[in-house]
Amino acid sequence: MTRYILHRLLLAVPVLLGVTVIIFTLTYVLPGDPARNAADRYATPEQVEAVRQRLGLDRPFHEQYLAYLGRLARLDLGTSLESRQPVVADMAKFLPATFELMLMAMAITVAVGIPLGVLTGSGRRSGANSLIRFLSVVGVGMPVFWSGLLLQLFFFGKLGWLPLDGRLGSGVTPPPRLTGLYTLDALVAGQWRTFADALRHLVLPSLTLSFALVASIARITHSSMLEVMRQDYVRTARAKGLADRAVLYRHSLKNALVPVLTTIGLQVGFLLAGSVLVENIFSWGGIGTYAWSGIFRLDIPVVMGVALSTAVIFVLSNLAIDVLYTLVDPRIRYR
Repeated sequence: MTRYILHRLLLAVPVLLGVTVIIFTLTYVLPGDPARNAADRYATPEQVEAVRQRLGLDRPFHEQYLAYLGRLARLDLGTSLESRQPVVADMAKFLPATFELMLMAMAITVAVGIPLGVLTGSGRRSGANSLIRFLSVVGVGMPVFWSGLLLQLFFFGKLGWLPLDGRLGSGVTPPPRLTGLYTLDALVAGQWRTFADALRHLVLPSLTLSFALVASIARITHSSMLEVMRQDYVRTARAKGLADRAVLYRHSLKNALVPVLTTIGLQVGFLLAGSVLVENIFSWGGIGTYAWSGIFRLDIPVVMGVALSTAVIFVLSNLAIDVLYTLVDPRIRYR
């Protein structure tokens, strides 16, 4: 297993290099002048040119790219043109908010999507099957910005049950920073009021982000369960007189989880992409907000840093899913 993991990590290197080439090329051909944005709004052409030379933007494309790779080899993602802070330091502040949102959304996805798929895939309750299939189609087809606005309108505007945006209420002090995840840090510090408030603020954005994922996981689980339920070993288990619950969960679900795990790994990319919209709708202040600001301000180091970090997270999450395969299905072995 260790050899396989090292092999996968080595294969990730050319993938990440390809990501840097694509993103660096796109930022190079974007309309606009990063030097003008980095300089003062009232800067003279001479001052803008001085900033361009200081940032190395006057050099040819290949020289700029090689210089970026040299900094990247030292784990230096550059300095933000807007905040004047290292991109690594900025991302350390923004990433925990996004991780908290993604973890909650993934927990909702697994806790709701898999049971729904099992319910429909077991071949019973045809009325519930039709309803869940309909909701799955709606969930996959509804954009996150639309579902987010609807949830805000209903739960905040109509019912007043949940807050509109932000990570904490205006009168609540953030917990002592340990991980940057407000819910976890508040639990560790024993600040129950802060924990409850952070959890309430987390509900709407995580529901928005998980809505389409629940539908996707439910459909994949449904299809996988239908296939597994037709296998000979399931019929044999039933012929031996095992209880329906044992047949469903011990023999069927466990063998149906491999394609579900694959889908969950692929959905990490959707979570990262969807967080850009969701965080701006709910003023969440995570890496999506940071990326959005960097794109519109032509903050090239920010765009490159976020894109590369996103690629690393996606690669590592899929590697973790591959390792989980061996726990779900003992027949899978890596060499």
